[in-house]
Amino acid sequence: MGVGDIPDAPPRPQTVNLPHDSLEYAPTTGVKELRKAVADLYNHTYRQGKKSQYTYENVCIVPGGRAGLSRVAAVIGDVYCGYQVPEYTTYSEVLSVFKRLVPIPTALTPESRYKIDINQAKKDIGSQGLQVIVASNPRNPTAMVVRGEELRDLVRLCENHCTVVLDEFYSWYIYSDDEKEAGVSVSAAAYVEDVDDDAVVIIDGLTKNWRLPGWRVCWAVGPRNLISALSQSGSFLDGGANHPLQLAAVPLLDPEYVKQSKLALQKHFRAKRDHVLKRLEKIGLPVAITPESTFYIWLDLRALPAPLNDGLTFFEELLKEKTIVVPGIFFEINPAHRRDLFSSPCHHFVRISYGPPLADLDKGLDAIERVFRRAKREGLDNIGVDLVKSPTEGHFPGVAH
Repeated sequence: MGVGDIPDAPPRPQTVNLPHDSLEYAPTTGVKELRKAVADLYNHTYRQGKKSQYTYENVCIVPGGRAGLSRVAAVIGDVYCGYQVPEYTTYSEVLSVFKRLVPIPTALTPESRYKIDINQAKKDIGSQGLQVIVASNPRNPTAMVVRGEELRDLVRLCENHCTVVLDEFYSWYIYSDDEKEAGVSVSAAAYVEDVDDDAVVIIDGLTKNWRLPGWRVCWAVGPRNLISALSQSGSFLDGGANHPLQLAAVPLLDPEYVKQSKLALQKHFRAKRDHVLKRLEKIGLPVAITPESTFYIWLDLRALPAPLNDGLTFFEELLKEKTIVVPGIFFEINPAHRRDLFSSPCHHFVRISYGPPLADLDKGLDAIERVFRRAKREGLDNIGVDLVKSPTEGHFPGVAH
């Protein structure tokens, strides 16, 4: 997420007050002041003119996104839970630990731009009896986002007796070519009809949008009866979020502060995205599906000669250059290791993060070029030492012959 403040963004807090009362435990639903600030921000940003409005009773403060997902999973009964792959790695642990959730995967494809097929989801709800669908939007690792009518249709799945749980941690990282959309963020909250009747749960927090991951102050927004249950699950799962930091977070949810932060964040990360995309294309690794959101690139390696077209091998060779990417197979989440992933298409992808400073990104891109040159110079026999070798025919893009 970068180091330090970004240009034109309001400064992040450097000190935190410690009122005497804040030295005590906070309620497991969070302090009322912050819960109200979250509700007010969602109403201001997404629900102006709507009859049904969020209140503090629709908000539960949680110590991180994982804690939010875990609390939700703990209060859901014995259900079939739909999820998609590739998806954020933490979902695998959550869907493994809570045995009452029976995970049902759906594969997303490049042809669909890694977006959920709403019609297929409706069929799955009917034919497979799905009662919960969990998804990240914007998506980690594919960097795609469901917006507008597509998001409305996703939210309306709750009408099919299905709870929709959306991880919206990258909701500010939206890169549109339309200047009128500068500073626009995305949330299912815009399409919820009744905040207490619609079974839609939103999880977000200070981690990514406010770039304060160390604070561990996040929230779940949803119907009041669910929020009450999340308080009970939090009492034994995590004990609640940090009390002083909850109080310190309240002014950070001021709409003007948020607006300025969004504009600066989108400008900064879009510039880094464009820089990395141009360099990847110059290297010979063009990205066919331009990332719409987050700070990730889902890089397709299939055009490379084997074994470098394998994400684990690519990771291993870059590690030798002191550079890290995440192998795509890590995002083929597999709760309790129920499925055989030998033929997973995720094997041929890696996730690149353009969160770090630009100078560090260039060092990483230089490392990719060095791997290509070394493979061209020395051949492929020593590539992927611990992995089964595939036929080595192929051409290295961006390397002079």
